[in-house]
Amino acid sequence: MIRQASEDVLAEAGQHIVGQGPAVATGDGDGRARFNARVLACAQALYGVSAMVVFTLGGIVGHTLADDKSLSTLPISVMLFGTAIATAPASLLMQRIGRRSGFLLGTGFGLTGALLAAYAVIAQDFWLFCLGTHLSGYYQAFAQYYRFAAADTASDRFAPRAISWVLAGGVVAAFMGPVVIARSKDALAPAFYAGSFIAVAAITLAAMVVLALIDIPRVTASANGEGGTARPLLVVLRNRRLLAAIAAGMISYGMMSLVMTATPLAMVACDLSVGDAADTIRWHVVAMYAPSFFTGTLIARFGRERIVIVGLLLLAGCALVALSGVSLAQFTLALVLLGLGWNLGLIGATAIVAECYRPVERGKVQAFNDFMVFGFVSLSSFMSGKLLAIGGWSAVPGVVIPAVGLALLLIFLLARKPATAHHIPQ
Repeated sequence: MIRQASEDVLAEAGQHIVGQGPAVATGDGDGRARFNARVLACAQALYGVSAMVVFTLGGIVGHTLADDKSLSTLPISVMLFGTAIATAPASLLMQRIGRRSGFLLGTGFGLTGALLAAYAVIAQDFWLFCLGTHLSGYYQAFAQYYRFAAADTASDRFAPRAISWVLAGGVVAAFMGPVVIARSKDALAPAFYAGSFIAVAAITLAAMVVLALIDIPRVTASANGEGGTARPLLVVLRNRRLLAAIAAGMISYGMMSLVMTATPLAMVACDLSVGDAADTIRWHVVAMYAPSFFTGTLIARFGRERIVIVGLLLLAGCALVALSGVSLAQFTLALVLLGLGWNLGLIGATAIVAECYRPVERGKVQAFNDFMVFGFVSLSSFMSGKLLAIGGWSAVPGVVIPAVGLALLLIFLLARKPATAHHIPQ
């Protein structure tokens, strides 16, 4: 399926270059959106492989380079911090310069960060390595908008499917990330893992080439134009449905980060092997992205809110399984449910957010949404280790249940009335 998607992208790109845009080639009003979704799915796959390599090796390399071993996970922390602080500027910048230019800038940060990280490993410089992973966080900040960009040129009916196509590209990371690490980690021995970051640089360069193909026009403010007149952000945020969707996205992503970060440490503490933990994380990543092949169809059939509710209930199911015991099967099942819940919760919430603003408002609304989401993700990742150290493994899933309950309450109270962007007065 991934190979076919890549072939479709190249075929449609050729038609686009000679003046036959994707809308002509497909013969429907969502032709351009389908083309963009396929391009962005490929970009998501390439970004996902790079991110998995950095997340997997960041702590290991940090432990090797840091004099103070308590700072071993700092490279990952500064990466997440980079994502949190760059999400809003990335969205606002793309509102001015367009999606293509913004995404290419993001890959530029990723390329620079990977090369710096590789050099830092060779030079045995811990703080330079942290700078490299921090820049990778900027790349991640831009990449988080791939899912929104897929909806920019899509109809209301196709938008959820376009979003899910993009996230489906992440399935590649679950299988290719470990392969990239295994084949590159010793390439520059004795500077172990430097080769892996060179591989990340090459993959990021490929993503840059793919992203040059996207065809998303820049929306400008106009009193009578298609983009409508932009309202102040505080006015947009009066939409109760939008607030509920932002909260659902925060909790879906934040609880996933909380549990996933603590799981490998908890498994090793429960006398399971590092290999067991790696396999569990792999199936978790598969569960995160594989449903994206049909999540959009489910949203079109059952509605955005219902899919978000199912996602949140799956997160609660993860917590209950995690609290039931500490066997390998229980850890694996909990992490699979966690991935499924994240997928349905995040895609459903994103689809709701994407229909609650006018085209000209997308930059600031998406910036606010992702700042809130990734700010909460960063906090959740930081708190994960604290909860594990203070209360043990049971404290981690114990936080998930009340958080999910709050999100469900907000969905039921605030998101019952549809209020799409097409119904917003211009």
